Amino acid sequence: MSFELITLAVLLQIKHWYIDFANQTKEEIANKGIYGNMIGMTHSIKHGIGTLLCILSITGQGYFLYAFILALIDFAFHYHIDYVKMKYGNRDNTTSVYWNHFGLDQMCHQLTYLFILTMVF
Repeated sequence: MSFELITLAVLLQIKHWYIDFANQTKEEIANKGIYGNMIGMTHSIKHGIGTLLCILSITGQGYFLYAFILALIDFAFHYHIDYVKMKYGNRDNTTSVYWNHFGLDQMCHQLTYLFILTMVF
């Protein structure tokens, strides 16, 4: 494996943690289950921007269009994964069903990052 691939994977993980757990607002969480709501979309827009910056930090500006397209894909996937979780998932974190849905949500995000890695490398 290349150093660049591992570095991008690590950057995407840090980005994911920061935007999903450290930076997400209560308003974003409350509105992610309302399709098309701009406040709910803000969370996924931040993910798209973060992905763009992660990719460009590895590839350089010469790959901007390609990185932008992958960032749009991450935005769209992240938005719809979160929407489905909020709309149909269990929200009671004291139940095993909630943790099943939470884990499924996180797995889907990780599979998105694996797709992005295969597209970059």
